[in-house]
Amino acid sequence: MSLLEGCAFVVSIIGVWLTTTRSLWNYPFSLLSVALYGALFYKAKLYADMGLQGVFACALLYGLGQWTRGRSATGDVLITRLRTYEVLFSLLAGVIAAGTLGFLLDEHTDASLPWVDSLLFSGSLVATAWAARRNIESWWMWIIVDIFYVGMYGFKHLYLLAVLYAFFVALAALGLRRWQVALARQGASEDTDRHYSSAAPGKE
Repeated sequence: MSLLEGCAFVVSIIGVWLTTTRSLWNYPFSLLSVALYGALFYKAKLYADMGLQGVFACALLYGLGQWTRGRSATGDVLITRLRTYEVLFSLLAGVIAAGTLGFLLDEHTDASLPWVDSLLFSGSLVATAWAARRNIESWWMWIIVDIFYVGMYGFKHLYLLAVLYAFFVALAALGLRRWQVALARQGASEDTDRHYSSAAPGKE
């Protein structure tokens, strides 16, 4: 295990843990982790994953703005759900991106596992976009993608990365559960607010 891989491991775990708690502090740690992994993937010739880190950085900056603005009066980050057409559109865009990138990497680079790498790249991109918008469905996508990442990194003998993504699977499951509980409370709070609003004096 290299020092670079060890630092990236620790920083990433902290970033994802903070995301499960809906803390804005996840963003500084997450930005640092993408920089560290960008360097690591370059050395491993996983170019799609390397490029993905740059996309992650842009998505994280976008997400920081979305999370900052999308908060309740008490300061909690509000959780949203995707509409069916948004899910279908996102998945279709992901498949198209995976096919295009996979072809380019396979034909024009010495990338290792270009098609698998590209498919996971696209799945990660979809999950990141959903997370930036505070969509609870992002956790389901991360669970699926991270399971496949465990297998890919094990195949590439990047064993610490494989262990890291196994942790990510567990953290994504935890994040999903925490966000489900928070969303239920959020819905109950909205129902209460609507009740008092309709019962306020002067309302017909």
